[in-house]
Amino acid sequence: MDMTRRGFLKGTAAGVAGASLGVEMLNAEEAASRKAPPIRLSACDWSLGAGGPGGLEIAKRCTLEGLEVSAGGAADKLKIADADYRKQYKEKVKETGILVPSLAMGLLNGSPLATEPRGPAWLEQTIEAAADLGAGVILVAFFGKGSLLSGKDFKKDDVEAVVTRLKDAAVKAKEAKVILGLENTLSAKQNLEIIDRVKSDWVRVYYDIGNSTGGGYNVPEEIRTLKERMAMIHFKDGGSYLGEGKVKMEPVAEALHAIEYKGWIVLETSCPSKDRDADFKKNAAYVRKLMGV
Repeated sequence: MDMTRRGFLKGTAAGVAGASLGVEMLNAEEAASRKAPPIRLSACDWSLGAGGPGGLEIAKRCTLEGLEVSAGGAADKLKIADADYRKQYKEKVKETGILVPSLAMGLLNGSPLATEPRGPAWLEQTIEAAADLGAGVILVAFFGKGSLLSGKDFKKDDVEAVVTRLKDAAVKAKEAKVILGLENTLSAKQNLEIIDRVKSDWVRVYYDIGNSTGGGYNVPEEIRTLKERMAMIHFKDGGSYLGEGKVKMEPVAEALHAIEYKGWIVLETSCPSKDRDADFKKNAAYVRKLMGV
């Protein structure tokens, strides 16, 4: 590894657990003005139907504190790589007080990191954009065409290619102090196999409790397995409100408290009533009560 894990955690006291690492390091100005709470709530811009800088206003209306922003569709230069576009986000952050704690590379589901020639350049562009926006985590997606599984086993060639590309990207991520969070259909054990091969503390797992429940994994056990190697976490439960569906939320909360998770919980929730603002407010209130925020 770049350094021992114990040395890494001691050397980055502003971010000692999971997603808080990037957030606290990259939002120094905010941290100086007020101590950030241990848990803050964000949402995916696609779940809110809130693409673009105006999405921060919607997130604020929904009582959230952040917005996970999409990097854009497949192109030689990603949308988020445009400095003028990012400037609009930064202006909205100042105007609304809503942060951009994470960026999401959903485009990799259709243009897989393992095989897309532009993949390494996209990673580099998104890392630079995240650093500029103060986003501590990048969601690196592996669904659809980008899945790393064939049945329950690795697609060995794809995993080899991904490990190689992540090793290169991790150098840039370390320089920018941005964590690459892998979101996929793998088990916690399989994810750890990959990031152990990458050998960088700047590559971790972006965990999704809805996906993992659907995949038949023991979510609380996986959270305890990942510990500080979890970059950030999505909360969702299909078409249900949180706490009313298949995901057992109380054991999830207990596991997060057990590993002393500090950082962002990102809602990728649906709108059962079709009233977006009301439904996100309801889910946000539930999570705050659940987590004791």
